[in-house]
Amino acid sequence: MTAHADAKAQDKLFRLDDRVALIAGGSGAIGAAIGEALGRAGASVAIAGRSSERTEPAAARVRETGALALAMVGDVNDPMECERLVEETVNRFGRLDIVVNAVGGGAGTALHPAEQYPMSEWDRIVDLNLRSTVLATQAAVRAMIAGKRGGRVLNISSVRGQLGIDAGYSAYVAAKGAINSLTRQWATEWAKHGITVNAISPTFVETPQVASMLADPDFKARLVSRIPLKRIGQTDDLIGAVLLFCSDASSFITGQILTIDGGLTATQ
Repeated sequence: MTAHADAKAQDKLFRLDDRVALIAGGSGAIGAAIGEALGRAGASVAIAGRSSERTEPAAARVRETGALALAMVGDVNDPMECERLVEETVNRFGRLDIVVNAVGGGAGTALHPAEQYPMSEWDRIVDLNLRSTVLATQAAVRAMIAGKRGGRVLNISSVRGQLGIDAGYSAYVAAKGAINSLTRQWATEWAKHGITVNAISPTFVETPQVASMLADPDFKARLVSRIPLKRIGQTDDLIGAVLLFCSDASSFITGQILTIDGGLTATQ
């Protein structure tokens, strides 16, 4: 093989031409950025979210890259809805190769002492972060197994899946820790089907949802002081890892949780 041919083969490693991706939570800031990146890499992208007011603009961002996109409204905490979203994706594009679980968050809305954590809030946060991931993945992987072409599962975890914090995060850290464990478990079970399962584990990422928190200069200063690279994470900081785990570049990587944190966990 010539050097030119080698370079072309390397370029194709991260391409997603003819692949179809479903992004659960694709209308949020992180999900929409991921959808746009997958579209630029050549994938057709199905965006699933709770409202058309948010899914349609996210799908439009994908279409601006020249890729095909489908906007869908549904609740991924409902197993029947997950089945429908997968079915709509396959009906539209003919296959499903990638599922990205971008539903989650809410930690700052449910801060309670561990010894008094209310079960209603526990259920809400765990459902938002863990149940949504389980149900969307199960439905997507059943389609991948039936398609017999392998596939990619990408979970979005958090550094809080491995680090505690004295801030009332019990439900959130439990959910993200479970996602890390499921990433490894699913990787072992679905390897025989050619399906890889990996996760990215970011620290605090600057999105519109946390703008009010970052508007507090003291909060922002404390946050940055803990990060060796001395800045807040951006959605673009996640894209390289996303393309790695969704493409053929990671064909021999499964069951891994990649921390994207500016060096935060290296100091712990």
